[in-house]
Amino acid sequence: MLFSQNDSDNGKRAIITKQISKGKIQLDGLLNEPEWKMVSPATDFIQRDPDEGSPSSEKTEVYVIYDEENLYVGGMLFDSNPDGILAYQKRRDQSLRTDDRFMWILDTFLDGRTGYFFEVNPAGLMGDGLIIGGDSYWGTNKDWNGIWDARVVVVPEGWSVEVVIPFRTLNFDPNLDTWGINFQRTIRRKNEDAKWEGFERNKKLTQPIHAGYIKGLKNLTQGNGIEFKPYLSTKLQEMDLEKDNLNDLGFDISMNITSGLKASITYNTDFAEAEVDQRRVNLTRFPMRYAEKRGFFLEGAGVYSFSPRNGVSPFFSRRIGLSEGEQIPINYGGRLSGQVGNYEIGVIQAQTSSKGDMSGENFTVARVKRAFLKQSYLGLVYTDRSSRTMKPDSNELDQSLYGADLELKTSEFMGDKNLQFQTFFVYHTAPNGTPNLNISDLSVRGLRLTYPNDIIRTHVSYREFGDNFDPAVGFNRRNGFKRIQPSFSYHPRPDKFELIRQLEFGIQYEYMTDLDNNMLKKETTITPFNIRFESQDEVGLKIVSLIEYLDKPFLIYEDITVPVNEYTSEEIQFKFETSEKRMLSTELEYQTGDFWTGEKQTIKTQLSVKPFSGFNIQTEYEKNQVTLNGKNFNTELYNFELGIYPTPRTAIFSNVQYDNVSNAVGLFAKLQHTIRPGSDFYLVYTHNWISNSNQIFDFDLMTISKVTSLKINYTLRF
Repeated sequence: MLFSQNDSDNGKRAIITKQISKGKIQLDGLLNEPEWKMVSPATDFIQRDPDEGSPSSEKTEVYVIYDEENLYVGGMLFDSNPDGILAYQKRRDQSLRTDDRFMWILDTFLDGRTGYFFEVNPAGLMGDGLIIGGDSYWGTNKDWNGIWDARVVVVPEGWSVEVVIPFRTLNFDPNLDTWGINFQRTIRRKNEDAKWEGFERNKKLTQPIHAGYIKGLKNLTQGNGIEFKPYLSTKLQEMDLEKDNLNDLGFDISMNITSGLKASITYNTDFAEAEVDQRRVNLTRFPMRYAEKRGFFLEGAGVYSFSPRNGVSPFFSRRIGLSEGEQIPINYGGRLSGQVGNYEIGVIQAQTSSKGDMSGENFTVARVKRAFLKQSYLGLVYTDRSSRTMKPDSNELDQSLYGADLELKTSEFMGDKNLQFQTFFVYHTAPNGTPNLNISDLSVRGLRLTYPNDIIRTHVSYREFGDNFDPAVGFNRRNGFKRIQPSFSYHPRPDKFELIRQLEFGIQYEYMTDLDNNMLKKETTITPFNIRFESQDEVGLKIVSLIEYLDKPFLIYEDITVPVNEYTSEEIQFKFETSEKRMLSTELEYQTGDFWTGEKQTIKTQLSVKPFSGFNIQTEYEKNQVTLNGKNFNTELYNFELGIYPTPRTAIFSNVQYDNVSNAVGLFAKLQHTIRPGSDFYLVYTHNWISNSNQIFDFDLMTISKVTSLKINYTLRF
C-alpha cells in the first residue's frame, strides 16, 4: 500500500514519496507523466473557513515525488466552476488576498519551528518565504526569494500545478527520511480556506508544529553546495547637473558548510534593483522605520527577529550601508546562517567605505537561538560598530551591544489554545565621551504574556527603556520610559447573521511614565465594533482617549512648535475596505479629534483597479488638516503605482510619489526579467524633482537627480 492518511505519527496525516529517475518531469503544469501515479496524493482537505471542520467544497489532490537533485510537487485543484477562478496577480510575492491560491510548507529539520513557505496562483505567480515563528506576516519572512520554478495551467476540471524545488535551495538534515509538510488551498470567490492537516483556526499553516509528514526521503544531497552569482551593473547618474558613468563588477558566493549551514560572501555589493521606500508624512516627534529591501540582508533574516512585538530592535540591517536614506558603499559582506542541531545561527560581517564626512566602518552582528521544549527558545544577540579611522572620537556610533531573549510558547494550552510568554534584556556600551552612564541608562528590559486565539485575544506587556539607549546597529523610537500595556478583544462568529463572518469588540490601555515614575502618557483605545463580512468587506470604528505630558517642546511644521504641557485629547477612527477579490476595490480611513493645542482631521484613501490578469493600478492619497496655536496647515501625500506583468517572469513596475512637506516628486520605474530561476535582468530608472509650487498639479518641477541603472546577475550552481 503506497499511502494511507491513517498511516501517521501522533495522529497526524502522512504521505509517502518515491524517488524517480532524473529528467522524467517536464515542467508544463500538467500531471501527465506516469511518475506522478507512483504515489498516492494528499486529499480530503478540511475547511478552516467559513465552516470549520467541514470537508472542502472542492476536491484537491497533491502529489510529491523526487529525484537525485529536486523535489517535485504536483497539485490538481478541481473546481466545479472554472470560470469563477480568480487570478489577477502575476508579480512574484504579490499579496494573494485577491486570488485563488495553493500554499504549502516544508519543515526540513522536522523541528516544528522553522521551514519554508511556498505559494502559487492560477496565473503562475510564485511566492515564498522563510518560516521564522514570532508575529510577523503569518510568522514568515516573505522577502526571501529561493531558486525554484513552477508552471500552472487552468484546465476544464480546475487548475493544475507542477513545481520543482532543487535540494540546493533548501537547508535540511540529510539523516532524516521524514519531513514536516502541509498544504492549504484558498477558493477566493467563496472566501474558503481548506487545509490538509491542522484545520483548526487557532493553527496557522506557517506553524510547522501543526503539519503532517512526508516519508520516504532517502539519500538526499545538495551536491557540492557552491553557488556563484556574478553581476554587472552600469549607471548613468545625473546629480546637480553633473553626469557620472559608473560601472561595477561584483559577486555573491555561497557555500554549504553543512546541509543546514550556509556561508556567503558579497563583494562590491550593488543594490540597483532595490525599490524606493514608501513615502510617509511624520507628524510625530519620533523617527519612522522603513522596511529592508536589499537582497543580501534579507536572505536568512529570520534568525535576527528579536522578541517580536515588544518594540525593541537590537539589529536593524538598514543601519549598514545607509545613512538618512543615502547609500554608503559596502566593500564586502560576509554571512553565516542556518541550523546546527537545536541551534539556529546568524552572523554578518560587513565593511563600508568612507563617503563625504562619514568614515568607513566595520559592522559585526551575531545571533544564536537555542530551541527547547516543542516551541520555545532562548536567544542571544551581539552587535559591534566601529570606525576604520584611527582618529579619536571619529565616530560617535562606535559601540558594542549584548542582548538576550526568551520565548516560552505552546499551542496546547487547555488542550488546543495558544499561549506565549516573552522576556528580554539588551545593553550597549556608552557612546564616546560619556563614560559615566550606568547599565540602566543604556539598556532595555521587558516581558510580555499573550493569549492569541481566534475568539479571545488578550495580552499584557511591560517594558523599560533607558534614557540613553540608542543601538548603533539597531532601531529605537523612544527612550527614557516605563510602560505597561494590557489589551483584551472578543471575536465572535455569529451563526445567526449569514452575511457576517466575524465581529470584534476590544479595549487596549497604555500607561507610560518616565524612569522617575512621572506620568508621560495614558491612552485608552476602545473598539466598539469591527465587522468582517462573508464577502471579505470590512468596516470598523475605534475611539481613542489620550492624556499626554510633553516634557520637551518640538517643531511639528515649519514655524509651529508644540510647547511643554499636559494635553488631553479624544479621537474617532473609522475604517472601511472592500474585498480585494473585486476588479475595483478601495480602502477609506477617516480620523478626527483633538491634536495637541488644536485639532486634526486625517483622511486616507486607496483605490485599486485590476481590469485583467497581470495589470494593476493603485492610487493612494493622504491628507491631514491641522489647526495648532491658531494656525492652520495641511499635509498631502500622493502615491500612484502601475504594474504590468506579461508573464510571471517579466515585471514592469513604476510608482510616482509626492508630498507637500518636502515638495519632492519621485519617479521609480523597474523592468525585471527572470532569465531562469536565480538569474535576472534589471533596468531601473529613478528621477527626482523639487516642485516650485505648493500644488503638485501646477507641474512646475526642477530636476535634482536622475539615475538610470542596468544590472544583470547570473547564478551558477556546482
